[in-house]
Amino acid sequence: MKRILYHSIVLMLTTLTACHRASLPEHFTETDKVPAIYPDYRDVTIPVNIAPLTFMWDGPCDEIVARLKAGGTEVVCGGDAVQPDMDEWHKLTVQAAGKAIGVEVFVRTGDQWQRYRPFSISVSKDSIDPYISYRLISPSYVSYEELTLNQRCLENYDEEVMVNNMLCSTETDGQCVNCHNYQMYNPQHMQFHARHAHGGTVISYDGKLRKINMRNDSILSAGVYPAWHPWLPLIVYSTNLTSQTFHTLHHNKIEVFDEASDLIAYDVEKNEITNIENDSDEFEVFPCWAPDGRSVYYCSAHFEFRDTIEHSTEVIHRAKEVKYNIYRKSFDPDTYAFGPRELVFRADSLGKSATLPRISPDGRFLMFTLGNYGVFHIWHHEADLYVMDLADGSVRAMDEVNSPDTESYHSWSSNGRWVLFSSRRNDGDFTRLFMAHIDAQGKGSKPFELPQATPDFHRQFTKSYNIPEFMRGPVKVTPQEFADLLKNHEGDPVKYVHRLSKDNRE
Repeated sequence: MKRILYHSIVLMLTTLTACHRASLPEHFTETDKVPAIYPDYRDVTIPVNIAPLTFMWDGPCDEIVARLKAGGTEVVCGGDAVQPDMDEWHKLTVQAAGKAIGVEVFVRTGDQWQRYRPFSISVSKDSIDPYISYRLISPSYVSYEELTLNQRCLENYDEEVMVNNMLCSTETDGQCVNCHNYQMYNPQHMQFHARHAHGGTVISYDGKLRKINMRNDSILSAGVYPAWHPWLPLIVYSTNLTSQTFHTLHHNKIEVFDEASDLIAYDVEKNEITNIENDSDEFEVFPCWAPDGRSVYYCSAHFEFRDTIEHSTEVIHRAKEVKYNIYRKSFDPDTYAFGPRELVFRADSLGKSATLPRISPDGRFLMFTLGNYGVFHIWHHEADLYVMDLADGSVRAMDEVNSPDTESYHSWSSNGRWVLFSSRRNDGDFTRLFMAHIDAQGKGSKPFELPQATPDFHRQFTKSYNIPEFMRGPVKVTPQEFADLLKNHEGDPVKYVHRLSKDNRE
């Protein structure tokens, strides 16, 4: 709530001062240098309905002023930063839809003004989903309880807490929430998982809020990484026994790994669960449905324990041997039957590990993260985004989107024209959100950082963004309703069955 209030105050002051009192300098020198601004919004492509892009001079200066032009609309604003008024900005984007906003930047140091080389911001007619959600967590490794699941409107700066983990944590009993997921971007069909105190899986479905106790002797663990079927009341999870270790010398500070993981399927309406992939020599993780609902993609690493030491210790010693490939299993929506696994992309033959497969809404492109080894690539500085064209099987690194640092968790917009992903390109430590336009050939534009009311917000913000997901609208359940459910209900125990079926539904 404090952060929302802070955003509102900043936005009000911005409207009153930063834009309306700025004027272009009458005397200045010109330079052919590109302006050094933060965030770097030079020559990016943005959706027509995005919130105003604010920026500042990336270095010492006494004043910055910018002129933004599109068609017959011109906006001049500045001061300590360039923060366009919301209404004026949307006039610009409407004028520039399918074209571009021209930007001139003037910077004053002392009494001297300089005009820098103009740049443009292309405005795509492809709109973006109005909301995203993500987890905010401190990267301190020991204070994970102070985290929230938040939702943010992309058309302005409004942000709300959906789930407040501290409402269920005490000095002696802590909790962690993670892995929120939606059925086809629908905020009314939502799930997330809570661990430790008051643990369970929370499912919001057709106006009903339930807590599920998914632990069962017939499965490895409760569901962890989820994937909703596009239209059926069915969620595929990976079940994971996860551990972590810290490096003393390696530039990747922490390693998160599985010592066992399987795939399970859960029927939301019948509260039934079954194993669909549970080979003890395979680590299966990160399921993802194809948009047609007829196949599920996932990652699996072959790993045979050969020593007599504890399994988690052996995985630590042999961590660089764990390399995941991408597979898929066919699925019949009429019978709920899964087929045998098929290899889609063999990363281990390249000495690499592939994680987080995500299929574009048109079913053509498979985007994934590629690292040197392991499963939790958000901690791997070498991790990059790759894309496979499922029409011809070709695979390439998305060099137009990647940076020298970590690119990890990614999500497609509902129209398939935007991708949202997490990156550590700013400082190597904090994960920030970036977006890029994706054209019909799967080519990405230069990514742009999640806009904020004050451009240096992310340089002051000490939490990382995690698991970004697009949404068609906001979640209406309040944080207190979620907390009350977690604290006051044990959770409905699941029923294990040998296979799910579509018949005899309640």
